Amino acid sequence: MGHPIPADGKQLPPHADLNLLRTFLAVYRTGSFTAAAPRLGLSQPTVTAQIRALEQQTGRELFTRLPRGAQPTPYAHELAGQAAGPLDALAALAETGAVAAPVRLAGPSELLCVRVLPALAPLTADGVRLRVAQGLPEPLLEEMRSGRHDLVIATRRPRGRALESVPLADEEYVLVAAPAWAGRLPPRTGGDGLCAALREVPLVAYAEDLPIVRRYWRTVFGRPLGARPAVTVPNLYAVLSAVNAGAGYSVLPRSLCQEYLDTGRLALLHNPAEPPLNTLFLVRRPGADTHPDVRRVQDRLRQAAAAW
Repeated sequence: MGHPIPADGKQLPPHADLNLLRTFLAVYRTGSFTAAAPRLGLSQPTVTAQIRALEQQTGRELFTRLPRGAQPTPYAHELAGQAAGPLDALAALAETGAVAAPVRLAGPSELLCVRVLPALAPLTADGVRLRVAQGLPEPLLEEMRSGRHDLVIATRRPRGRALESVPLADEEYVLVAAPAWAGRLPPRTGGDGLCAALREVPLVAYAEDLPIVRRYWRTVFGRPLGARPAVTVPNLYAVLSAVNAGAGYSVLPRSLCQEYLDTGRLALLHNPAEPPLNTLFLVRRPGADTHPDVRRVQDRLRQAAAAW
């Protein structure tokens, strides 16, 4: 669909989202944020958030809020005139099954590569289309609130009740180093000996404040971490690469480094009875379950995650 051009010549930005335009058209036709919500399968706060997002993208006010509804602005009338025909045509095609919109999925880059995309490969071979984005949890969830994603895999449960979420899997964290470093550590028993020995080994970390490694020390050893990182890089694949090359030790998700452990390229430095776990959540945009392919992706992820 081309981007609607109002009478004054101002064009919608290229990133204007079809879902936002659909929400706009529902509010325009019903005359109310509240009345549009059930028609869209969304909550009223989500409708409000999506209209605000579209207003930010266009730089124009769309509705004047009234005690009993929403009055379209002159720009909204122009936009509705341009967008209604194409959106209605797309809706008609979707209802006949001639067009299936892509499923918009987002999550951490490493998890997407190691777990998610391999799990969804059978669906793409069966005709499901995916548009995948990567990033940190909070920005991705904020983008979901504005309608940009259908499903987000997050490393923490979203705040509030506007977004639906279910636990997907528990990610285990492991303390690892290259075999050359592991061989230099004298055989010791208990966490005290290991912590003391690791003071002489460089630390590779995801961030300067060491959130993953500090959590491991606190949970497993019951003490604060006193080390400073020798290398920081904000990508867990890069941390894995540096540790594998012999830069030092780190704490990584088991899913990311299991193959390296199995083939001996990395050594497990500690095997606690209760390793630190981080719960992954599958978050769904309100109303997204009306899309059959969203339901298929969601069901496939939950099925695959049972073996993660």
